[in-house]
Amino acid sequence: MFAKQSTAPGTVYLVGAGPGHPGLITVRGMQCLQRADVVLYDYLVNPIVVEHASASAELVGLGHHKTGRALAPDQITARMLEEARKGRTVVRLKGGDPSVFGRGYDEEDALREAGIPYEIVPGITAGLAVAAYCEIPITHHEEASAVAIITGRERDAKSESHLNCGLADFPGTLIYYMGVRRAEEWSKALLEQGKPPDTPVAIVRWCSRAQQQTVRCTLGTVVEVIAQQEVTPPAVFVVGTVVDRAPQLSWFAARPLISARVLVTGSQGTAEPLRDGLGELGAEVLTRPVIRISDPPDWAPVDAALNQLDQYDWLVFSSANGVDYLFRRLGEIGGDVRRLGEVKIAAIGSGTAERLARYSLRADLVPEHFVAESLARALVTEAAGRRLLLARTNRGRHVLPDELERAGAQVDQVIVYGSVDVKEPDPSVVAALSTGEIDWVTVTSSAIARAVARLYGDALSKTRLASIGPMTSATLRELGYEPAVEATPHTTAGLIDAIVNAGLTRG
Repeated sequence: MFAKQSTAPGTVYLVGAGPGHPGLITVRGMQCLQRADVVLYDYLVNPIVVEHASASAELVGLGHHKTGRALAPDQITARMLEEARKGRTVVRLKGGDPSVFGRGYDEEDALREAGIPYEIVPGITAGLAVAAYCEIPITHHEEASAVAIITGRERDAKSESHLNCGLADFPGTLIYYMGVRRAEEWSKALLEQGKPPDTPVAIVRWCSRAQQQTVRCTLGTVVEVIAQQEVTPPAVFVVGTVVDRAPQLSWFAARPLISARVLVTGSQGTAEPLRDGLGELGAEVLTRPVIRISDPPDWAPVDAALNQLDQYDWLVFSSANGVDYLFRRLGEIGGDVRRLGEVKIAAIGSGTAERLARYSLRADLVPEHFVAESLARALVTEAAGRRLLLARTNRGRHVLPDELERAGAQVDQVIVYGSVDVKEPDPSVVAALSTGEIDWVTVTSSAIARAVARLYGDALSKTRLASIGPMTSATLRELGYEPAVEATPHTTAGLIDAIVNAGLTRG
């Protein structure tokens, strides 16, 4: 699957993923990621960023020393060179900016020496992002005319330290990276050089991520506060009077779902609106589909229906996926929406209606309640003697066609897409659920409810389930899981509102 042999080496892109928020990777960085054959990514990179890689790309997490599975720098470089020599396009994805304390030069030097083409794509570094996400004005016309970015941890083999070079007299803001474990050393150096012990300090962990945390103290108390608050990396330290100009609660930290972790379990297509909506409100969103959407096993029945589309009275959609797959296929066989003629369109809910709007189509009928029974009741008066085409998946309830046929309609059903359960649970999700690190799991259909229960079972008892509607809730209860909230209305927006109104995160 991943083999790509070539006599010429592939290009390596050293890409900065930004400080953590998935929207902060550059456009160029995203372009490189989408063309990569293999992605080598650091643990500091937000997993959501990696999801934008091509479905065919090989994703290689480089681990972290805490897990005992981290690759050493030399091993990472060796893997990067090995993949490039096979002719593969490699993205070496780093947190922040690859040239700011990211060993970027070492990797660039190895690529130069090996004669492998490369490109460096800068990213936003955490020390600068704190200005926006914590509202700390790291430069200020009265208090800080400059910014110094400093490592709190120099290499042990270094002959002479640069941390005792008069930084106390620097005319601006000091920002320390990797300074948690060496805080006593760099803070003592500043104090000995004459920096006042009451100089304000902000410790910012996971800048721009949902779990962002800001701890305020002073230069004289920073070591004590680290111990009391049990501060662990990753963190940057902002040292200077500008810290006192920041509000107690930044715009980022004030969002209603800040620090909440949500697992979105729908298919890739349906997960995107939920992920984006929850992320806008501050949640850390993991998207791990429990079902895969694919082409139907046979396009022939779909093509036959599309070739006589204008002979139907109603075209009925029970999902947004059905809309996408049917109209994509219509284009593939050389047709367009003009084939609809006078055909009316019914959509099971507002989400499906919104998907129709992408094709410049307006639903003639959307029921008050977004379930099959409600759609059937709304269509009953139109059904007698009419011919209806129902675009559906390969599985699901038969309530809708059965009710319409009883009302005297001729219902033709075509399977326009397939739905297959993911067979194996994601180990990282199992671990996070088992330790209570995930606050919410979204469940947007009965099929997804069954798949979630099968994959994650007892671990779901340590999280809260958010259901899209009554049918999904009923399926969850049949499986032994009580939903904590149910969306009203039964839409993506309703599901997000339900989570917000439930009180955000636990504890």
